[in-house]
Amino acid sequence: MQKTYMAKPHSIEKKWFLADAEGEVLGRMAVQIATILMGKHSPNYTPHVDTGDFVIVVNANKVKVTGRKEEKKLYYTYSGYPGGLKSMNLAEKRKKHPEEVVILAVRRMLPKNKLGRQMLKKLKVYCGTAHPHSAQNPETLTIGAKE
Repeated sequence: MQKTYMAKPHSIEKKWFLADAEGEVLGRMAVQIATILMGKHSPNYTPHVDTGDFVIVVNANKVKVTGRKEEKKLYYTYSGYPGGLKSMNLAEKRKKHPEEVVILAVRRMLPKNKLGRQMLKKLKVYCGTAHPHSAQNPETLTIGAKE
């Protein structure tokens, strides 16, 4: 009789991946990043354990969107007070907080629980090409190709 393998949190080796967002479509890139953060790309994937790897995204301000999303896509924030709902479109969000556009796209594809919040902490997003994680020797992640 075969037993189903269940990964233990202490037995998982985390790898680091470097993704260049320049010219990549936001949603398609976010799907692949979320898959790696969850660990679904590896054979030892276990749903209730964080088996994912770290992802570094550079050039987040140069990510591409299709259609008229630049002016049509809205991001909402609510203060909790009456009349406290604020909205800004993608173009405004990209000017103020270009990293947040990528973070929010990936965050919404992760589980909505403690495990999802833990997975999101493994995502590091930067506007330029420089990042402080060169000591981890990240592997380059090809976004356009299927893995």
